[in-house]
Amino acid sequence: MVAVFGCGREPQRSAPGPGDPLPSIRLVAANRHADPLREWAQRRADKYGIPARALQAYGYATVALAQTQPACHLGWTTLAGIARVESDHGRHRGATIAADGSVRPQIRGIPLDGTSGTARILDTDATGRTGYARAAGPFQFIPGTWKRWGVRADTEYRTLATILENGKPSASGDSIGSPDNIDDAALTAGRYLCASGGDLATYDGWRRAVLAYNHSAVYVGQVHAAATGYTE
Repeated sequence: MVAVFGCGREPQRSAPGPGDPLPSIRLVAANRHADPLREWAQRRADKYGIPARALQAYGYATVALAQTQPACHLGWTTLAGIARVESDHGRHRGATIAADGSVRPQIRGIPLDGTSGTARILDTDATGRTGYARAAGPFQFIPGTWKRWGVRADTEYRTLATILENGKPSASGDSIGSPDNIDDAALTAGRYLCASGGDLATYDGWRRAVLAYNHSAVYVGQVHAAATGYTE
């Protein structure tokens, strides 16, 4: 987790609402997959204090999972709540989101070396060098979680739908995407939450999903407070 926001108390026993309804869009194979949500996002960016490009990513992930895992009932407000807590919607330390969804400069958490209340997690990079892992991107994925669950949002839709419908950590190769791309990160976060919580319309399911993301009651309270703010 990069940043801390919210009250830090466990919320009332109700899941955050789903937020403003998303428009009906056709999910297709395209590099500009989030474009149909541009107008929806632009109209709400100032109201919620969220970059329009980030809202597009949250909306696309929500629509994709609604079509492939309808029993999950993921709301875009939950994705927005997590991204608010983790990176201020990809703006941590002055980062910005490019048109293609890339977040630059890349957002990295502290080394997970077992100190300051962190877990001790090792990671081997592409060069074969082993060091302490660091959470990456606007949704702050640790490398091991991304390798298991990461998915590229602009994957050809029939392939993407198969990955999402499976509901298991099976992405690989070109379909794994990047934690530094907000489209990929939002979709991966949604996929992970659905697999972890079941029905996110229920408080128990929602809480179980968010605890799987970060096992802290304080974190649950922070995400709940942020997500609930986007339902108003």
